[in-house]
Amino acid sequence: MSGLRDRVGRYGIWSSGAHRGEIPEAAAELEELGYGAVWLGGSSGVQHAVPLVEATSKLTVATGILSIWQYEAADAAARFLELDSAHPGRFLLGLGVSHAQIADQYRRPYSAMVEYLDALETAGVPAGRVVLGALGPKMLELSRDRAGGAHPYLVTEEHTAQAREILGPGPLLAPELKVVLEADPDTARTIARQYLARYLALPNYTNGWLRLGFTENDFTGGGSDRLIDAVYAWGDDARIRSRIDAFHAAGADHVALQIVTGGAPGALPRAEWRRLAEVLA
Repeated sequence: MSGLRDRVGRYGIWSSGAHRGEIPEAAAELEELGYGAVWLGGSSGVQHAVPLVEATSKLTVATGILSIWQYEAADAAARFLELDSAHPGRFLLGLGVSHAQIADQYRRPYSAMVEYLDALETAGVPAGRVVLGALGPKMLELSRDRAGGAHPYLVTEEHTAQAREILGPGPLLAPELKVVLEADPDTARTIARQYLARYLALPNYTNGWLRLGFTENDFTGGGSDRLIDAVYAWGDDARIRSRIDAFHAAGADHVALQIVTGGAPGALPRAEWRRLAEVLA
C-alpha cells in the first residue's frame, strides 16, 4: 500500500462541512498548505467529492465515511468508476456501518459490509482503493483482508497501536483525530465536550472505549478529562504537534485532523487549517 500512503501523505483534514459552499476553493488552499487528503464527513457520497477533485490537482479526496445503509453499492461503484476514469487515483472510498441509533436499515453490520464489498468487487472497484471505518477487531480484520486499510474515527493512540497490530504492516491506517487550538485547559475541554456529547450515546464508540479500559464514569458530564485528553489534541502548538506525532508513533500512516472550534456548525475553519499547517510544517 506504499502508493496509497504516498498519495494521502502523513496529514489530512477531516471536515463534516467539506461538501458545502466554499469548499472547492478551500480544497485548493488545503492542497497549497501541504495536506495530502481531505476527508468528507457527514456520510458524504461519492458525488460530493467531484467538485473537490476538479478544483485540485493532486489532493486525495476521501469519504470519511460513506454509510453503506445510505448509498446502494451499485450506485457507489458506478460513481466511483466514473470519477476514477476522469481523475485516476484521486478518490478514496471510505465505508462504514454507521450506528443502529441513526441508520434505519441497520442489521448484522459485519455481514452487510461483506456483502457491500462483494458488490463493489463485482462492479470492478479495486479493493486497494477502499478503506473501512473500522473500530472493533473483526472489522479491522476485514479492512486487512478485503480493503486497502482502515479509517477509524474517534480513537486513541492505544487503539491505533492495536489496529496496526491487527492490520499488519501493509494496509493503510488513517485514524481521525480531533484538534482544539486552545492552550487553556478549561476552555479547550469545554469546547471538546460540547462536540463529544453527541457521540457518548452511540455504543459503537463507548464499547470501544470500554475495551480500552475506560469506564462508564468516563462517559458522564460530557466526558471525563481522561477521555477528552485521549481523543483530542489540544494545547499550545508544541503539545498539539506532540499528540499528533504520538499517533504516528503508534502505527498510523496518516492522521485525518478535524478542527473543533465551538463555532457555528458546518462553518469551515479555514484560519485554523492555516495555523495547523504551520504547526505541522
